[in-house]
Amino acid sequence: MEKREIDLTVSCYGKVKDVKYDVVILPWGATEPHNLHLPYLTDCILPHDIAVDAATVALERSGVRCMVMPPVGFGAHNPGQRELPFCIHTRYSTQQAILEDIVASLYAQGIRKLIIISGHGGNNFKGMIRDLAFTYPDFMIIASDWFSLVPTKGYFEAEIDDHAGEQETSVMMYYHPELVNLNEAGDGDSRPFAIPSLNEKVGWAPRHWDKATVDSGVGNPKKASAEKGERYVKPVIEKLAKLFTEVGQNELY
Repeated sequence: MEKREIDLTVSCYGKVKDVKYDVVILPWGATEPHNLHLPYLTDCILPHDIAVDAATVALERSGVRCMVMPPVGFGAHNPGQRELPFCIHTRYSTQQAILEDIVASLYAQGIRKLIIISGHGGNNFKGMIRDLAFTYPDFMIIASDWFSLVPTKGYFEAEIDDHAGEQETSVMMYYHPELVNLNEAGDGDSRPFAIPSLNEKVGWAPRHWDKATVDSGVGNPKKASAEKGERYVKPVIEKLAKLFTEVGQNELY
């Protein structure tokens, strides 16, 4: 199978104009520092590549045809992140406007199913999707975070692994070893809240990145490897391929 059939970043109009697609996949990331060793666009690259692999599996196994869109590179960030060089914070209202325009365009083209694959923990689409359900009641929108689909225990060694740590670094090393400079990585040291209940998730408040992190990472990436990344991402791809297939073959109810 040719990637141009399922990956819009390399496709062309001549390849897609006569093809009926069952589901559109929208990777959504952010533009932000990832410790000292990962690309700014890590949160865009990984959901895109994982989605392409999952779309490949779905098509080969079930015939469900997905088109993976180019990733959206605008995410929401914490205080202390926006001040870092080239970290681009976008308000949720901006993200909602982008999503609304994407949905409107796809709707006009006859598409009725969209799955958002997020690669950034600061993204939250639930409220946006609820609002769009009133405007487009016959348009199915589903959101998924690739990094939370499979528990990391048993795959990685780091106890704290939240941002640019062992998990994210390993998966990036599997897909793009040429983009990872592990010898340049910081230790990913971080400080917890001074309020224990916040660390216990009894309540939530945004972390101030300049106070909580040293190198913009949270979690030590030093034991990351491509082998760990491959082992971890395979069941993620399987779960997403199953989701793509089920959405392509069924309605919500």
